[in-house]
Amino acid sequence: MSESQLEILAGRAGLAVDWVDANGRAQRVSAPVLQAVLAGLGLPADSAEAIETSLLNLQLEQQNKRLPPLLTADVGRGLDLARYFPPHSQCVVQLETGGTLEIQLDADGFLPGMIGIGYHRAQVGDQYFTLAVAPAQCYSLADALGTQPPRAWGLGVQLYSLKREGDGGFGDTLALEHFAKAAGERGADALAISPIHAMISADPHSYSPYSPSSRLFLNSLYAAPACVLGEEAVQRAIDACALGDELSRLEQLPLIDWPAATLAKQRLLKQLYEDFLHAEPASLRADFELFRDCGGEALENHCRFEALQAQHVADKHSADWRLWPEQWRDPDSPALLLFAEEHAHAIGFYVFCQWLIARCLAHVQKSARDSGMAVGLIADLAVGANGGGSQAWCRQDELLAHLTVGAPPDLLNRQGQGWGISAFSPDGLKRNGFRAFIEMLRANFAHAGGLRIDHVMGLQRLWVIPLGASPSQGAYLYYPVEDMLRLLALESVRNQAIVLGEDLGTVAEGLREKLSERSILGMRVLLFEQDYGARFRPILDWPDNALATTSTHDLPTLKGWWLERDIDWNAKLGMVDEQTEAHWRENRQQERNGLHMALSLDPQNFQEESTGSDQVLDASARFLGHTRAPLVLLPIEDALGLEEQPNLPGTVDSHPNWRRRLPMDCATVLDLPAVARRLELLACSRLQAQERDQ
Repeated sequence: MSESQLEILAGRAGLAVDWVDANGRAQRVSAPVLQAVLAGLGLPADSAEAIETSLLNLQLEQQNKRLPPLLTADVGRGLDLARYFPPHSQCVVQLETGGTLEIQLDADGFLPGMIGIGYHRAQVGDQYFTLAVAPAQCYSLADALGTQPPRAWGLGVQLYSLKREGDGGFGDTLALEHFAKAAGERGADALAISPIHAMISADPHSYSPYSPSSRLFLNSLYAAPACVLGEEAVQRAIDACALGDELSRLEQLPLIDWPAATLAKQRLLKQLYEDFLHAEPASLRADFELFRDCGGEALENHCRFEALQAQHVADKHSADWRLWPEQWRDPDSPALLLFAEEHAHAIGFYVFCQWLIARCLAHVQKSARDSGMAVGLIADLAVGANGGGSQAWCRQDELLAHLTVGAPPDLLNRQGQGWGISAFSPDGLKRNGFRAFIEMLRANFAHAGGLRIDHVMGLQRLWVIPLGASPSQGAYLYYPVEDMLRLLALESVRNQAIVLGEDLGTVAEGLREKLSERSILGMRVLLFEQDYGARFRPILDWPDNALATTSTHDLPTLKGWWLERDIDWNAKLGMVDEQTEAHWRENRQQERNGLHMALSLDPQNFQEESTGSDQVLDASARFLGHTRAPLVLLPIEDALGLEEQPNLPGTVDSHPNWRRRLPMDCATVLDLPAVARRLELLACSRLQAQERDQ
């Protein structure tokens, strides 16, 4: 087998044979890894003959001048169509807003850039395609605020962590509404929340918000049914199920018991569904039917999958559709159509759940905006979905169900990361007119004023790993980044929602510039903004094209970092040896000294030397407020001064990931003196930064 032929195949398939790691060192993917990744892409490469066949198939496909169903263009710029049509061809464009344009391609085969933004239907001869014309930039924070330069602030919260009386053991949309109102009244313009994607409802033990079943739909467990159906209806259902004592017990637990809380909430939702079918007023039934009609094929397929998956689990079979009999793997199979007829009631239940959570979330966003927030909710978009879940089943040609996604070894995780999720297929997206990508963006913009894209580097390339392999045994797969950025900008403007990109880790050269050009804010974390000598970046050196924050859900809280709780956990769980632990603690002391010096250099800060974590929290809020970051997001854990982080990467059950709750009721937690003080410091420093930079 020729290694050069293998590398040629990898390159044509969009894989990077050579890449540069986070330390700036050149790396090369080995032949066995390339073979395994190519197999996951459907390109056998385990022999010279297989490579030759795969190369030939790719060559034929790439030489094919078949017109894609969708092409993207920037507003005001021409589109090169010479690959598909002769020069001077006549193009008829049916505008999205109505009307028709007849445009002739120029002598080089370019379509002149005279079409406004939107999705338009174009025809050349007997061939049709959708032309997506994108604005130059996304809807920006300056657009939302109406001020230049923008200097806003907001809070970040894990939705499940919020507490309210009667929540059943974890946060819901009513708790979020109370919290959003409290934040808006204190001057916050944004509230970033953890992902609320649909989970595998048949598996209550699977609750990581970053490993969803589908990013097209919502986690119905977060619905507060009383907001739609009324308190009396909910209380009747609780009484009918005899759930009162169990819900009260779950609320008192120090950590969320997801399996028990999930089963209790699902019992309540099923009772509410039965009651809804027999007793709800016509207006609600009409709204439900309208929601179902608007959801179309995507909603029906998701709910059919939920019902089918629940039946498999009840029958002691796998929840992973890839292990089901062949007749159940195809959403369009005759067997599934028969199943849908026979299980219409169960499918209707899952539609009911999606209706409830969608209406609840829309209500929260309205309340957030009514409280004075310019942005309101910032939704969180996970980088992928469970390969055995709904989205991968519904969009099989557009997702890579046989590869998982992660990150190579880098400064954050020296062993690399395997996230156990699937991602889009670059070729599948193109073949299907980016349908799955567009519908995902629309679903996540629907009830929010902003969208945080987890691991935004995935728009350009993703580290893909064969199933069962270690994170280091992967390769970078490249995506049509320009097309995806155009579609993102178009959907952002149409939905008037800002876009944030989590760009931490190994970032390809030039990507941050591409994001900035599109008004997509990057992310800068206080704990990372230092050099190897523990010298922290001065206030005025922070960039104006990225949000600023103290920490993230995958990092220690600021107080936990100061007190070395992250090191304690790693040592306790045997994730580091004694020598590494000692070096880590020694380095942490240098970092603490460096941060203290940076904070003390702030002329607005306290004059006396302070070493306590509370003073550091206050000073950090003020410090970030004075930076040039358009948006500062303060995690509620750091506003409260909590020690424990929401998630410890590299662990599953040994650390209580995604289970911690806030210590007080969501409606009053911001009234705590320390929290109120930090929010006031942040708000005042933002105003001062605005005045300084105007």
